[in-house]
Amino acid sequence: MDKLASLWLFVRRRKYLITLVLFAVLVGFLDENSIVRRLGYYREETRLRGEIDKYRTEYEENTRRLNELAVDSGAIERIAREKYLMKKPNEDIYVFQEDVE
Repeated sequence: MDKLASLWLFVRRRKYLITLVLFAVLVGFLDENSIVRRLGYYREETRLRGEIDKYRTEYEENTRRLNELAVDSGAIERIAREKYLMKKPNEDIYVFQEDVE
């Protein structure tokens, strides 16, 4: 009975501290919108925004190249030669491999 009385005395004296700690644990870890989950969502949002920026720049580059192909007829030949190593019948192609560090 002595332990129960001392426990009750401890709870009575520190009831606000215990309530505050329980609230912090509930909000910080156990709640549906906990701080831990919110930090995870923030990290995911940052990663996705980075992907959006990457794809946006890729889209702009591809759009620029498409417009270049639509305007310049020689651009198709240039891209075919550079990217697909195509050549005219009387040409020789030399491919240089850059030093990889």
